[in-house]
Amino acid sequence: MPTTAIASGFADPIFDSQKVFRSALDAMARPGKIARLATTLEPPAPLFPTSASVLLALADYETSIWLDDSLAYSPAVGDFLRFHTGARLTSASRKADFAVVAAPDRLPPLTAFAQGTPEYPDRSTTLIIQVETLANDGWQLRGPGILDRIAFRAAPLPADFPEQLAANRTRFPCGVDLVFATATEIAALPRSTRILDGIV
Repeated sequence: MPTTAIASGFADPIFDSQKVFRSALDAMARPGKIARLATTLEPPAPLFPTSASVLLALADYETSIWLDDSLAYSPAVGDFLRFHTGARLTSASRKADFAVVAAPDRLPPLTAFAQGTPEYPDRSTTLIIQVETLANDGWQLRGPGILDRIAFRAAPLPADFPEQLAANRTRFPCGVDLVFATATEIAALPRSTRILDGIV
């Protein structure tokens, strides 16, 4: 039986991984900042090159990855991630270190993922949400890493996402961290980010 070749990973695993790691760290440190993420990865669809790059930089054999239905439906996506990261794939969202959503309009509630505990807040899920657009307008955000406030919006997302984001902040230091990715850009909203009431 013929086998399907697995798409290539980073050309320079050490250098490329460090570069993407720094980009992801900067995104978390500067909530709402939209940054272009250059990558040569060509992962199997519907996984974006940006999402794949973040996972190859952050995930390893000690972590687990949850995929939404649109990604889990593709065996090539799972093979690519297992081969290049060594991470386990899990169907239990509450046990995932990372979760990837390629159908953001069907994003599960943020509470469906690991929230961490007051003693171990790091035992929570980092969500990578693939979207069509990122823009610095719309929601008004405040929090660590933001000078006064910043406007930010990702689309498409569920209509109640601003309310979910506000509730996520109330669980701090627990809660989930969010990375948004288009095909070429990333931005992040850590759990410490606060959305201003009444502005969506």
